This record gives sequence, structure tokens and C-alpha cells, in this order.
Amino acid sequence: MLWPWTREQGQWTGNGLAFMVARMRRVDIETIHVSLWGDRLAQRIGLGQVDAEFVIRVLEPFATERRREKLQRVFADRIGSVTVVMDSICDPHNGAALLRTCEAFGVARIHLLEQGASFLAHAGVARGTHKWVEVRTHADAESCVKALRDDGMVLVGAHPQGKLQAEDLQSIPRLALVLGNEHQGIRPVLTQACEHAVRVPMRGFAESLNVSVSGGILLAYATAHRPGDLPETERRRLYARGLAVTVPNAGALLERADHERFAGEQDNARQGPFTAKNSLSD
Repeated sequence: MLWPWTREQGQWTGNGLAFMVARMRRVDIETIHVSLWGDRLAQRIGLGQVDAEFVIRVLEPFATERRREKLQRVFADRIGSVTVVMDSICDPHNGAALLRTCEAFGVARIHLLEQGASFLAHAGVARGTHKWVEVRTHADAESCVKALRDDGMVLVGAHPQGKLQAEDLQSIPRLALVLGNEHQGIRPVLTQACEHAVRVPMRGFAESLNVSVSGGILLAYATAHRPGDLPETERRRLYARGLAVTVPNAGALLERADHERFAGEQDNARQGPFTAKNSLSD
């Protein structure tokens, strides 16, 4: 159940069993660590460690016009004003489904709180969408809350007795939607940090929904009518990442272009973005 909650001293507390959390964290060949945001080259581009314009200049001729147009169109619609906080999601299928949902609704990045084990997602369910969503991990709730508030985000927790309606999420300029653990819900320190609570609209006999389903419903409301709002520099960086992920042998092409760019120079101290300490092999 998503909502094993009781109201106690003004806080939301869960009554799930801890051992179920450990049992649900299964690791197999179909499971991916989603904090590995694409391959190493794509990671470095996303972190700004490699010049995005250089990557675009080299790789763009090797991408079809259709691919270039799709990448640019999708990244132009990416939303930075809505993010999701996943609080120790246990089941890799749920994690993957949430990742896929976030990508489908244009969410640029999500925040993960891990508790005792790395966050995992089922590869068959994620279907490659982990490559397109930036995943920021936090060791504790306090650092996560600080990062979100520094970014101007309003934290809103999903709760069956929340006062906000799902459609109210559209009016929050910068929203961090907090989704709780399948068995224990949102941890108390995060609950206290939430300025509001929102409920999923339901009219049947069911009292709860799967966390990935609840997240999808709330995201559909939260992102409705929001235009893409990423800065141009971030969109270009995402476009460079997209080219690096989709163009075959992207690393080798960039290595060669970098070598040619600096060929003939006598100053050995001058390094390209793929040499010395910035080498792809690092």
C-alpha cells in the first residue's frame, strides 16, 4: 500500500515493516542504478565538464535531420519548474515506472533519497528513459530539502488527506512533488519540510494507489499547460548529451576531432577536453 499512514502529533508516520523494504530491493541483470545518468561521456557533458558546443559541432553531422529535430523539440519542452522527490522507493519496477513517467511529462530532473541501499530501477520498465532524466541523489533528507529550497522549490507531499486538489499544483510556480516509500510513506523530516499536502483524486472503493500510478496522476496535473522553461545553455547541454547518447562511436569521433584540433601545437601544457586529466579513460 502507498498510504499506511496515521496522524500523530501533527506528523505523518508510517507503520510499514522495515524488513519488507530490504526484501523488495532485488538486484538482477535487468536492474540498473539510475544514478548513472547515461554513460560516462554523457555524464560529463551534463555536468558541464565537456564543452557542449564542441560536442554539437562534431557530432551533429552524424545525426539524421529527423533525430536532430526530435532532440531539439523534446529538450525545448523540458520543464525545470517541476521536480519529483522519491523517498526511498523500494521496488525497482516502481522506480522505473516513475522515471519513465517523469521523462514522458518533460521533467528535467528528479531527486532521490536513498536509505540503506542504492536506488534501483528495472531496465525493462524504464526502457532507456533513465538516459534522459537527470538524477540527483542525496544521502539525507536535510541536504535534499536545502538543495530544493535553494532552488526556490515549494515542497508538496502526496497524502490521501491532503488539502490541495491535484489541479492546484498548476498554480505553484516551482514545485517539488514528494512521493513516499511504498511501505513507510514519507519520512517525518520530509513531511515537516513540506509546505502543503496534495491528494490524488479518487471516487471508488479503493483507498490507495501504487506510488508510480499516484505520481503519474499528480504529474499530469502539475505539468499541464507549463511551457518548457530551461535556460538556453541547459537546453544546449541536453542536446549535446542527446547526440552523445545516440550517435554511434561518439566518444571516438570526439577524441579524433579533439586531437585534430590541437595537432601541430607545440605547447604541451595546453590540453583538450578529452586529454590529460579530462581523458575519457579517467
